[in-house]
Amino acid sequence: MSKVDSHVLASWLDDTLQAARFKDYCPNGLQVEGRSGIGHIIAGVTASEALLRVAVERGADAVLVHHGWMWRNEDRRVIGTRRARMALALKNDLNLYAYHLPLDAHPALGNNAQLARVLGLAPALRDDGSPQTCGPDNLVWLGEAPGLQTLGQLGERVAQRLGRQPLVVGDPDQPLARVAWCTGGAQGMIGDAADAGASAYITGEVSESTVHMARETGVGFIAAGHHATERYGVQALGQAVAERFGITVEFVDIDNPA
Repeated sequence: MSKVDSHVLASWLDDTLQAARFKDYCPNGLQVEGRSGIGHIIAGVTASEALLRVAVERGADAVLVHHGWMWRNEDRRVIGTRRARMALALKNDLNLYAYHLPLDAHPALGNNAQLARVLGLAPALRDDGSPQTCGPDNLVWLGEAPGLQTLGQLGERVAQRLGRQPLVVGDPDQPLARVAWCTGGAQGMIGDAADAGASAYITGEVSESTVHMARETGVGFIAAGHHATERYGVQALGQAVAERFGITVEFVDIDNPA
């Protein structure tokens, strides 16, 4: 079986995702150091205890996720669920790689790019071929939904492709023009989408204030699920790792309705 050194893999991931350019809410990269040789990775959205147990059961050497550990303003004590997760990783010599904003933003492997692929969205491109974006860290993507005419049709597409019924705020017959999207918990960026001229905005979560913003700006709003919108970037990244290093990468979807 082919194997890659854990630090060689970390360096490649850091470089590929340009992790150093982001000021994030958590550390990106190798969060827990395990065994040196990696031939089998379990990939998933979140480094939950359930995902770690799958990695142990399948004899994996590492876990690769979007949502890792050690978030800003989190209780830093190693107690409770944190202790259980860390003990599981350390006891079984697992490496943990986690990439948050860098994985959201990558122009090909990222969550926004992959959600566009899954939903059939067409990103608008700048002259240099990069996606047109707006919002903090340019995380909100802009484009169109070819073949779809209304907000209701877009909501139906989201439900069909993601396998869950989204929350749709707005008139189903509202015409679609420019569409904006940002995966995960980006409901607070609806104002940026409105300022960029979007007629509809897709993200994962909704807050009470989001509904008022959607109604008052006229932007059709779709909350499609944090987990549901962020399953695809880590899959694409895992596939890239497998192809680059000739190792096994399995994606495991630990269901989450949020």
